[in-house]
Amino acid sequence: MAINQKQVLSLQQKLSPQQIQMIKLLELPTVQLEQRIKQEIEDNIVLEEEERTPDEGEPREISVDEYLREDDTPAYKSRINNFSKDDKQRPVYLTGGRSLQEYLIEQLGYRDLSEREMRLATYLVGSLDEDGYLRRDLESVADDIAFTQGIETSPEELERLLGVLHELEPAGVGARSLQECLLLQMDQQPVQTRARRLARKILTNYFDEFVKKHYEKLIARLQVSEEEFRAAIDEIRHLSPKPGNLYSEGGTDTTPYIIPDFLLDYHDGRFDLTLNSSNVPEVRVNRRYVDMIRDMVGADGTVKEKDREALQFVKSKIDSAKWFISAIKQRHDTLMRTMQTILDYQKEYFKDGDRSKLRPMILKDIADRTGLDVSTISRVVNSKYVQTQFGIILLKSLFSEAMQTDSGEEVSSYEIKNLLQKCIDEEDKRRPLTDETLMDMLNARGYHIARRTVAKYREMLGIPVARLRKQI
Repeated sequence: MAINQKQVLSLQQKLSPQQIQMIKLLELPTVQLEQRIKQEIEDNIVLEEEERTPDEGEPREISVDEYLREDDTPAYKSRINNFSKDDKQRPVYLTGGRSLQEYLIEQLGYRDLSEREMRLATYLVGSLDEDGYLRRDLESVADDIAFTQGIETSPEELERLLGVLHELEPAGVGARSLQECLLLQMDQQPVQTRARRLARKILTNYFDEFVKKHYEKLIARLQVSEEEFRAAIDEIRHLSPKPGNLYSEGGTDTTPYIIPDFLLDYHDGRFDLTLNSSNVPEVRVNRRYVDMIRDMVGADGTVKEKDREALQFVKSKIDSAKWFISAIKQRHDTLMRTMQTILDYQKEYFKDGDRSKLRPMILKDIADRTGLDVSTISRVVNSKYVQTQFGIILLKSLFSEAMQTDSGEEVSSYEIKNLLQKCIDEEDKRRPLTDETLMDMLNARGYHIARRTVAKYREMLGIPVARLRKQI
């Protein structure tokens, strides 16, 4: 085949750098936006953080060209000022707590261990998962230690050191199974009552039957009364299946905080919606670099050869800064526009927080009302929270599918979930309701849904199947 060249005219749609920057900023919650702005200030020399003054009015937008033309131009502001004179900037304090591994290594320091044993025990601690379990077999751990640490060891030696870990706090740490974890916790209980002895016997000899909740079979095999069996089960329920949970997010020294992206107040029949930006720094273009450009450009508009490269560099940084500031402002406008539409759509719910008043709402409903794309609405509501008088709400949780009743009325799936939760709460725990029975009960009340839909809503509510809800 002959090789030839030809011209082809085609249309291609590509995102501009500013559009990509806007999309990325739109997805960020408030805390990450603060970090992103500070990172941009470090990367771009012409950007600087501006100290906000509570009594400033709303500034107008100033372009770079206006900077170059005017001598006395007010600083560009990135957002509308939503603060009164009485408002105070509230910083977010972050603390770093100890991890589970740090806590365990600290306890190992009080044990009479040789240097070799300490290194092996520390490696075992590093092999624990966030729940506090050792999910790998000791033979594989011994091989890893030989390759990474250069220490020859045996599974038997590691087993002995693992026994040392089992004596540390929190109780049950270093277990290799749920059964071992619960038994380790029972070993550290000083008082051995009849209920605890029975509980230990159940965990040791009848663990599979206990997990499957074959309670009648267990009572018959153990030859105990229901009261005695119930007391033993209560002892087991007081144990923790995941002893490392307290330290999975940095230990008990830290508390997970949610920083809301929107603040919504309701009083005297009126809503007051604001964007939470108390900790987000305001940015502007540093006037020193604008003056630098003015000095480089002569009266006739020419630039010296030696200044051309510096001028081009500063101009590119100013353009980047202008794009970034514009993207922040556009993010502000998009978020407020979307949240205001959600507020108008769910006005009855936001008055008192009654979830039964939630209207069926999908992303397309808000997209149609705002004129924005569905993907934009999805980015806005993802990982965003609104603070109300009845708590902090995840925006994504406000969206639900619509279901029709016998009367033709559209109701939210939240209403069906609440009814499903109520039916399960009122059931006889000795004979829990199956999904098919729950389906019949909902159908009788006018909600026509399939059994698989009942199972899906039950799983979304975190409710186990009927067999696992059975109690004595």
